[in-house]
Amino acid sequence: MHEHHAPDELIDHAGRALGIGIALNLGFVMIEAVAGILGQSMALLADAAHNLGDVLGLVLAWGANRLSRRLADRQFSYGLGSSTVLAALINGITLILASLWILWEAGMRLLDPPTVDGMLVIAVALAGVLVNAGTAWLLMAQQKHDLNLRGAFLHMAADAAVSVAVALSGLLILLTGLTWIDPALSILVSLVILIPALELSRRALQLILHGVPAGVDLDEVDRYLSDLPGVSDHHHLHVWALSTRETALSVHLVMPEPPMDGDRFLRDLQEALDERFDIRHATVQIERGTFPCPIDG
Repeated sequence: MHEHHAPDELIDHAGRALGIGIALNLGFVMIEAVAGILGQSMALLADAAHNLGDVLGLVLAWGANRLSRRLADRQFSYGLGSSTVLAALINGITLILASLWILWEAGMRLLDPPTVDGMLVIAVALAGVLVNAGTAWLLMAQQKHDLNLRGAFLHMAADAAVSVAVALSGLLILLTGLTWIDPALSILVSLVILIPALELSRRALQLILHGVPAGVDLDEVDRYLSDLPGVSDHHHLHVWALSTRETALSVHLVMPEPPMDGDRFLRDLQEALDERFDIRHATVQIERGTFPCPIDG
């Protein structure tokens, strides 16, 4: 069974969460930049620039979330829901590039560890933990069912992890004086970011190429359609994503004796596909099977 919510309600909740996240993170970027200038810390300034990129990622997710409400028209007959898939892919690629950049910078600093102001680093990093973890918490529930929001969530969760590592490294540096701890922890965090970022990008690319969404078991759908009363065969079964929230299906059902009330049969079938598989857009063609289907593929 799938838990259902009104699409507009989900979009509104996501929009509010993303809007709050954008405001919080933009404010933190300004604070971090000022702290970097006053403390003469290039590390903080670099992190402020990185967090500004994450704000742009949130804006991208928010924009795609808004575009998904746009109704279908003559030019975009499905609307612009697929913009959420594109946003998820861009956010995934951005996370991959960010983790690779952290790996590079950490590697360079591991070879030549810089002097670090431990107290300043801890204070700013703890503020970053609060802001990023708070934003991730706002997106926690919905990111499980929306790849676009998962991209934004991973951005914030990754930044929270980085901030925890920075605060921990600052504390350890104060206690031990070992400056190599900072880049060593950064390398570990970059790998933690990279793994889910690769998975996010893979899933988004799969949807862009009209692959079956991760939450749909095509074999199970196939069995369900085969077991429908009166169906002797079926073909041209296709399942793809209209957006990161909505899934479509098309299929030809061979029914030698079509149901007396075809409209009721199709309505019940569409309701069942929605309830069992979260497929809300189903196009079903009924054939008697007296002639070969003229459509190939």
